[in-house]
Parts: sequence; C-alpha cells; structure tokens
Amino acid sequence: MCTAVSYKTQNTYFGRNLDLEYSYSEYVCVTPRKFPLSFRHRDTLTHHHAFIGMAHIENGYPLYYDAVNEKGLAIAGLRFTDSAPYAKDAAGIASFELIPFLLSSCSSLDEVKHALHSIKITDDHFSQSLKNTPLHWMAADNTGSVVLEWSENGLNIFDNPTGVLTNNPSFDRQIQTSFPLLPGGLSSEERFVRAAHVLKNSVSGTSEAESISQFFHILGSVTQVRGCNVTDEGLEITVYSSCMNLSRGIYYYKTYENSRITAVCLQGAELDSRDLITFPLRTAQDIRREN
Repeated sequence: MCTAVSYKTQNTYFGRNLDLEYSYSEYVCVTPRKFPLSFRHRDTLTHHHAFIGMAHIENGYPLYYDAVNEKGLAIAGLRFTDSAPYAKDAAGIASFELIPFLLSSCSSLDEVKHALHSIKITDDHFSQSLKNTPLHWMAADNTGSVVLEWSENGLNIFDNPTGVLTNNPSFDRQIQTSFPLLPGGLSSEERFVRAAHVLKNSVSGTSEAESISQFFHILGSVTQVRGCNVTDEGLEITVYSSCMNLSRGIYYYKTYENSRITAVCLQGAELDSRDLITFPLRTAQDIRREN
C-alpha cells in the first residue's frame, strides 16, 4: 500500500511512500531526451522530455513508480486492487506505460487532460515475470493535482483539493471520508485521512532544506513499520519515501534502512543521451559519528 502527497511552500513538492513486503531492486533513473521510448500500441518516441524518478529496470526498459519531468510535471502510480478493469486487446496505453507516456510529452496538468482524451488503458503485462498491477495515479504541477482512475466507464480525472492519494477505494469515495475523524490505523482510508490532516495543518519554512524536511515528516505520519502490517506475502514496510522539487527537477529519497536523504538532480545528468542513466539506491544506514 502507498501514499502520495503534493505540498507547496516557495516551490511545489511531490512524492510518495512505496509500501511493499520487498524491494524489486529499484534505481533512481533518468530517461534522457533521446532514449528510444517504446510503447506496445504506439510508435517509438526518439525525442521527448527528459524525466527522473524511481524505477525497476528490465531488459533495458524502466518501470517507473513515480517521476518528474524537466517541465515540472510529476506522476506517481499507486496500487488500486480489484478496481482497474483495463481494456482487453485494445490499442491504447499499457498501465505501466502511462507515466513515461505522459511525462515524455506533457508539460502541465492541462496537457495531461488533453493527452488522455479518448485514451484507453490496456492490460498488457510489463514482462513474463511482472504481470500488470491495478493502479490509479496522482499527477501534480505548480497549479495543483489530479487523480487518474480507470473504471468500467473509462478514464476518470478528478481534481484533487486535498493533495493526497492512497489506495482503495476510488478517490471520490476517499475524499468523502476526509476530515471528520483522525484514525490511527494503517488502512488506505485511515492513511488518507491522517495524511490529509497533517498536510492541511503543516507549517514549514520556505527554504529547500526546511521544505523537504517537512515533506518527509508528512510522509512519516503514514509510514509502514516492519511488523505492524502483516499480509499474505510477508511484513509490509515503506521501502522508500520520495520527494521531488518540481521546479528544480531534484529527486530526493530515503529508504527503510537508510534514513539519510539522498538527492539526485535531473539537470546534473546528460539529458541528450540515448541511454538510461541509473543511480543505485543507498540502502545501508548512514550514521554520522561525532566521536
């Protein structure tokens, strides 16, 4: 289970907790402008916006969990169990392609809405080993955020005044339970309410250090601690937490085992390359020793 948040001080920040029982060997990954970006039912893009985010890479192709592009548009995909009846055998965009499809060509939420007009999301698998996962998505830019959900009636786009998204139920039902209560559990609804409450009442300085510190504290209010949430597949943890500065293209993260914040800057990479640029996660606890 996961939680995504959009937060604004002097700049706009966007990120998420990825909550799973195990890691898929993720990397911070830069997709440069000239990386050949292939799609199952569309032509390959050979020139596009560059973007940076967290991804699993298989056969040279990135499976992005969340990312931000050089124009300041960010997107995260969250599990949406039993709630995303993707189109069968239909030309469209595979669920795992949606993040790169939008970030490669869109600069704003308005452009996202236009790009998704009449688009179908298909049930193609990423690979033989990774079947498609039911997802819904939160996208953000400097103007706000929206939620994207595929249903029996097609794609729904919801404006998101809370700046928060968790997993099930659908966003229109999540927002109905927003502020009357403040639960302490780990369910999606409880995490949505807690994160929305913390975000609404957050007070932060506007400097970069103050802003990212506050952002990680907001995500910290809904992190999964090993042993507290037992699933059929094991003990769920917050594998990583991310925070993206949308204006500056900086991807910050910390992992379950390493609470020190690491930063990777999109503009520090060779953005006209034809090859993916990857940064292994720093997962070992990094302790500063004074004596």
